[in-house]
Amino acid sequence: MTDAQPLVQLEGVRKTFKAPHGEVIAVNGIDLTINRGEIVAFLGPNGAGKTTTIDMILGLTTPTSGRVTVLGRPAREAVAAGRVSAVMQTGGLLRDLTVKETLTAIAALHKAGLRVSEVVEKTQLGGLLNRKVSKCSGGEQQRLKFALSLLSNPDLLILDEPTAGMDVNARRDFWATMREDAESGRTIVFATHYLEEAEHFAQRTVLVNAGRVIADGTTAHIRAVASGREVSATVAQDRVSTAQAAIEGLDPENAVRVNGTRLTVSTKDSDALARLLLNDLGASDLEISAPSLESAFVNLTGGSL
Repeated sequence: MTDAQPLVQLEGVRKTFKAPHGEVIAVNGIDLTINRGEIVAFLGPNGAGKTTTIDMILGLTTPTSGRVTVLGRPAREAVAAGRVSAVMQTGGLLRDLTVKETLTAIAALHKAGLRVSEVVEKTQLGGLLNRKVSKCSGGEQQRLKFALSLLSNPDLLILDEPTAGMDVNARRDFWATMREDAESGRTIVFATHYLEEAEHFAQRTVLVNAGRVIADGTTAHIRAVASGREVSATVAQDRVSTAQAAIEGLDPENAVRVNGTRLTVSTKDSDALARLLLNDLGASDLEISAPSLESAFVNLTGGSL
């Protein structure tokens, strides 16, 4: 395939499962294109269909209808050719082997023995090579899984909660490596419960709910789709109740949070609210900000991760 062709493409994809009470629709008509070198966060509340979608990209399950292609071929063919790797949150490691033995065994399967040293350096596993997997912390085991996923030098890397168990420094180093890989042309798709990771590291966020893509774009775009702003200001102690009533009277949909004399309001008309606070209520220290990705997520899905 050429660099101009989509690396992952889903066209009208639906996936249903049979259940005792009838058919369950897990994915309900997803169209999605992911290009080479992108870092894409895949988010959605529990039961949204994101895991099923990722399983179809990995060739672990087939769509009921629609089409999934990876590198221009059926997903299972791309995986069998070693062009796709995945780092899953649980399972996949033999606890009685050392880190070095694990790397060597998997490298032999991919005929990638010459890549072991490079991968060890990239994932900073040099100090752990003689340690048994069972003696590795959760974060260290995640780093080992990441190393294993790189042995075949895949074009597409899919990560499920990739930094679970890692400390702050390890998490920062991990994402620095991810950026380098994306710059070299590798495509990275990750699912995470750490919304700040999607906000800070993903070039693009795909938000799924009820089996459909409901938002797709940069973090700034997702915030814009969610609409609204947060306005906060300080009022005099004896005007807190009056201010709260006036804000809600301006627009019943204004959501007011009170912390002492500090009011924080989620609103669709930040200009009108700012005028009310400053001109009518004598407020000070006014701040207006776009909602966080977490706020946008809750507004769009009506739930949590």
